Amino acid sequence: MRGIILSNRTLKLTKAIHNIIDEQFSGAIYIKDNNEVLFESAFGYANRADKKLNTVHTRFGIASGCKLFTAVAICQLVEKGLLSFETRLEDCLNIKFPNFNKDITIHHLLTHTSGIPDYFDEQVMDNFEDLWKQTPMYLLNDVKDFLPLFQKGNMMFQPGEKFHYNNAGFIVLGLIVEQQSGLSFTNYIESNLFQRCGMNDSGYFSLDQLPKNTAYGYIDNKDGTWRTNIYSIPIKGGADGGAFITSSDMIKFWETLFNHQLLSKECTEILLNSQTYVKDGVDYGYGLWITKSEESIIKYHVMGYDPGVSFHSAFYPKSGIKIVVSSNKSSGAFEVMKGIEEIIFER
Repeated sequence: MRGIILSNRTLKLTKAIHNIIDEQFSGAIYIKDNNEVLFESAFGYANRADKKLNTVHTRFGIASGCKLFTAVAICQLVEKGLLSFETRLEDCLNIKFPNFNKDITIHHLLTHTSGIPDYFDEQVMDNFEDLWKQTPMYLLNDVKDFLPLFQKGNMMFQPGEKFHYNNAGFIVLGLIVEQQSGLSFTNYIESNLFQRCGMNDSGYFSLDQLPKNTAYGYIDNKDGTWRTNIYSIPIKGGADGGAFITSSDMIKFWETLFNHQLLSKECTEILLNSQTYVKDGVDYGYGLWITKSEESIIKYHVMGYDPGVSFHSAFYPKSGIKIVVSSNKSSGAFEVMKGIEEIIFER
């Protein structure tokens, strides 16, 4: 921030945030209040071997943080009249799921209430890396490559019965985007979301062909050694997670979404409505979490965790503040996000 005259508010915030960042955090933080950048800084290494530092322009993986991109894509197809939220899965996708309930709709998939089997159930499975013992992660280049992991599985519960976070549901949504648009999922998102938002530094990159200014994801072992996550997650991201973004690009996404430049005002409101109850104080819309106090919405937020990735980003509707915390380690983003919220909102 050399050469920039900082306001007293920004100076105070900068000092407070640096006080809560420990030496273990690796990543970038970006905070914007309407049109004013309140804080932007980076910490740790993008490449530990070469001691290349993270910067505010570094691209970070965001894991499930990009489920919201998939939800926006589906909403765009709804606006075009190709789908409705009540369209049944079997009526919009020509792939057979022999054991799936016939009444599953787009709405169920968007809200994690479909009941379909998941390829990685985060509530019962501890280690994401265990998946690759049977299915090598380097074979998962496209959305359809995930099908063998859940296509013939049995329903976990009846559609609409309850909320149960489900990665496979968003894989199915990605397949629907492909069939209805005629584009690959990643091409659709990059053309119809990233370009429209001006997210020129973001994309879906193969782990063995990462572009410059992209952070490697790191996994710290108990013995003090470390390794990258190239053998720990799918080689290329898709509909349920795995995009790479810069912090400023994520801010652009929030701004474009809330300015109704991605969707009409009506469809944006549907996306942001509380669609299903998760737990006290937390609902889920279409592709994003909603934190509430009584009937007042405190924040809309997304998050993502993979081996070597932790990510949180939020928009606070009452203040207009937007926060992005990206990390190229398996943990750290949540603690930093919580600390920043306590500073800004003085909880």
